[in-house]
Amino acid sequence: MPRETNQYGTIFGGVVLSYIDQAGFVEARRHGLHRWVTASIDRVDFQAPVMLGDIVSFWTTVSRFGTKSVTVCVQVEAERFGSMESVPVTTATITMVAVDESGKPIPFRSEPTG
Repeated sequence: MPRETNQYGTIFGGVVLSYIDQAGFVEARRHGLHRWVTASIDRVDFQAPVMLGDIVSFWTTVSRFGTKSVTVCVQVEAERFGSMESVPVTTATITMVAVDESGKPIPFRSEPTG
């Protein structure tokens, strides 16, 4: 959307990071109905811009299961508005941690909390 773009007609990197964070949460939640928080975004590589009008897809896979966390790889692709070509635009690695109501990390294979 235009409000998410800079003067060059490309999406701000921070907007893409926000969506990566959300995609990481969705993937983590598939592995336990807990409160999940972002512990770290270990690496982000911007490979190509997302242009105004592109359709953006976020593909997630878990690369590591810990006791209280999952590490999620997020691949971002943009389908170009004019050509419908699919272009890899960003990759990221994000670690999500399951926490209880007070924010203390818990084993994510435990019973869900509030």
